Amino acid sequence: MIKCRKIAKGKASGELLVSSEPISFLGGVDPSNGEVIDKNHELKGQSVKDKVLFIPGGKGSTVGSYVIFQMMKNNTAPKAIICLKAEPIIATGAIMSDIPMVDSPENIESLENGVKVEVNSDESSITIL
Repeated sequence: MIKCRKIAKGKASGELLVSSEPISFLGGVDPSNGEVIDKNHELKGQSVKDKVLFIPGGKGSTVGSYVIFQMMKNNTAPKAIICLKAEPIIATGAIMSDIPMVDSPENIESLENGVKVEVNSDESSITIL
């Protein structure tokens, strides 16, 4: 079990989608299908839908929070979000959208693309499944 800090309540599990780059949901992710469309992002062409998204943090406009909310309404949002350091844009989007979110994981070595994890923000934990 990896200890972390709770940002948005809840528990969810899924396959990790890992990026070493921050992401902007406004203009960087298509809310209609969850695909990363930022042509300069390492996840370009991949979908965040139904994944546990692990990113350093977010970037861009505060409207990104509403894009995350729209993605939840469209069923294209990530199941959970893990950040190295949470920032207000993604945190607000996760809270508004009931997407479990944590940050500051103690040990990230086992958090690799394709690994199945459970994020339990209520217990401040990430578990490899």
